[in-house]
Amino acid sequence: MEYTKSQTYDRQFLLDNMMGPNAIKILEELTQLPEMFELKPQMRVLDLGCGRGLTSIFLAKEFGVQVFATDLWIAASENFARFKEAGLEQRIIPIHADVADLPYADEYFDAIISIDSYQYFGREEGVADEKIAPLLKKGGKLAIVVPGLIKDIHDNIPPEMLLSWNPEDIETLRSPEWWRKLLSRSQLLELEAVGELEGFYECWDDWLACNNEYAIGDRKAMEGGAGKYMDLVYIIAAKK
Repeated sequence: MEYTKSQTYDRQFLLDNMMGPNAIKILEELTQLPEMFELKPQMRVLDLGCGRGLTSIFLAKEFGVQVFATDLWIAASENFARFKEAGLEQRIIPIHADVADLPYADEYFDAIISIDSYQYFGREEGVADEKIAPLLKKGGKLAIVVPGLIKDIHDNIPPEMLLSWNPEDIETLRSPEWWRKLLSRSQLLELEAVGELEGFYECWDDWLACNNEYAIGDRKAMEGGAGKYMDLVYIIAAKK
């Protein structure tokens, strides 16, 4: 697909701040899906697992929403400096927090968006209902994209994947059907769509081009052909 919005961002800035496959291209494709809800300027949006804030910048700049940029691994002050440099400090609130103890009121958000992070904390049954769904208003939306697998291969992991990742790493990668089954058991969310994004290879190529030590580590598997087993899985659900 054509990433008309993402292409307006400074490429070196993106490469310097990526923490995985190009998150703003992933987010741009997500927001263009026919199943995706409309983001409006008056909305409060939780960017859950925002990393270095690229997705938060994209949400605030392109949609004018109020973003709560929340991450456990990156300090709030570090992200705030990036938001100020982008001129978006009035639209993005940086928060350092763990999903297990999010500092937000119930029914506070119109939407929760999570790009390339939910796979680390959301694979256990009950997480969505106990930690995430309560923060949404009734009818509020949850939109997730995670690196995944076309089909689960955990009982017979291809050797190409083991060039870069161990079985524990690969445990975070799951198929669309696996995610569908997990989230369809939620008591608080109505699952609306699960599918695969088109931009897998372009988003991964951007990641592999940067000098992040993890990107360098991922190159062996991807150059060895591991990508043929993988995809980008999107999930969209609504608060009942």
